[in-house]
Amino acid sequence: MTKRSVSGEGTVIKNSTQNGVHPGYTAAPKEDPDAPAGKVELKKKVTLLRGISIIIGTIIGAGIFISPKGILKHSGSVGMSLVVWIACGVLSLFGALSYAELGTSIKKSGGHYTYIKEAFGPQMAFIRLWADLIAIRPAGLAVISLAFGQYILEPLFMPCGVPELAIKLTTSVGITSVMYLNSMSTSWTNRIQIFLTFSKLLAILIIIVPGLYMLFKGETKNFDNAFEISNVQLSGLPLAFYSGMYAYAGWFYLNFVTEEVDNPERTVPLAICISMAIVTSCYVLTNVAYYTVMSAEELLASEAVAVTFAEKTMGNFSLAVPIFVALSCFGSMNGGLFAFSRMFYVASREGHLPEVLSMIHVRRHTPLAAVLVLYPMTMFQLFVGDIYSLLNFMSFLRWLFIGVATLGLIYMRYTRPDMPRPFKVPLIIPAVFSFTCFFMVFLSLYSDPLNTGIGFAISLTGIPAYYIFIVFDRRPKWLQEGLDSFNRAIQIILEVIPAEH
Repeated sequence: MTKRSVSGEGTVIKNSTQNGVHPGYTAAPKEDPDAPAGKVELKKKVTLLRGISIIIGTIIGAGIFISPKGILKHSGSVGMSLVVWIACGVLSLFGALSYAELGTSIKKSGGHYTYIKEAFGPQMAFIRLWADLIAIRPAGLAVISLAFGQYILEPLFMPCGVPELAIKLTTSVGITSVMYLNSMSTSWTNRIQIFLTFSKLLAILIIIVPGLYMLFKGETKNFDNAFEISNVQLSGLPLAFYSGMYAYAGWFYLNFVTEEVDNPERTVPLAICISMAIVTSCYVLTNVAYYTVMSAEELLASEAVAVTFAEKTMGNFSLAVPIFVALSCFGSMNGGLFAFSRMFYVASREGHLPEVLSMIHVRRHTPLAAVLVLYPMTMFQLFVGDIYSLLNFMSFLRWLFIGVATLGLIYMRYTRPDMPRPFKVPLIIPAVFSFTCFFMVFLSLYSDPLNTGIGFAISLTGIPAYYIFIVFDRRPKWLQEGLDSFNRAIQIILEVIPAEH
């Protein structure tokens, strides 16, 4: 017989290990076959293949299929745009290698939050967490989910446009399903992520293969004068890099789940390097394929580049492209939610969020509350908020805090020289990458000072929040008792208990 306490109130679930049920015992809820026996904790289920699928599946969203034209528009020529794609891949690899060192030396989940806390203390980490919780993550999830809703419905409504309400209702179904999946099973979340990653790589291959076939047959007219200097505008190159770095964003998500990675010293650096090599190759070759079939003017004029490409090369097969795009978006939703729910889990464990968020479901071994915490905020922003304005306010903050975390790596080389570092990069790599991040923040301030200023103001509300909720914790007795009762109620409803370490 085993006994397990579900809450501080003494609620007990008693499981019989025999076929018969002993008198006086209540039958336990049916066990999830994916949930391993033993301690209630997050299991190390992220293997090398699963790690690669999290990174690739989250980086490659809808952008490469729909509008990879920001780089071409600002770089001014076909050749220069390909150079920028490659350069952004290399710079992103620098960031990824820096995070590989951080992930193998600080073996905690939580990504940026954890590394900023280790290097610069809890207050700066909380400001990052606060911006993520109230704006960045809900808005980001809502935007990629809206793309999913639109492209999953597009074949049904062709050639007409899809009604906005239908998109939002389908989007809400998509968000609910990805929340349910992440709540129910870590194993199935990872298996579906692998399937979705292979499906988006298949979609990219369907574009690359006919494009390169036509290129090798001699279809090179769009590459004539590819590096024509007269079209290149030096003032536009920083904005081209900005677009490129966003296209590669997502390489850091494996660091959010370090504690669940099997053999992280080997798996994290290997998964990061393999993923970045695959993504960079896919992005560059996809753009080569686009330019083989379409002129720069056609590409800039297209509403959905992959659909235009498929119409020119594959006829009616272009109807399948929106489905592939929708699957790609669902993969980004799934991988992103899996990763940043662990950041909220770790922040709760560190005392920066309510305790219930660091509790694990008794049978499914998932951080149920940490997964669900974004659901109401995301739905609210989907139906009520101006998501795109919010993303404009907050987008530069991502690069600011990634730059701070990478700077933390350099800082800890001097303040904590004895820290074990199984994977160590030359200091020039984090130095170049952190400079790139801060340059992008400066570029945001220069090109859009109003929105960037509003974003700063929203994030700085984290300072009073830190002192109100974390530092000055002498709450009135009635309020503390109410919060404790609410915490216990949520614990019992969700069937979660503190993780066993």
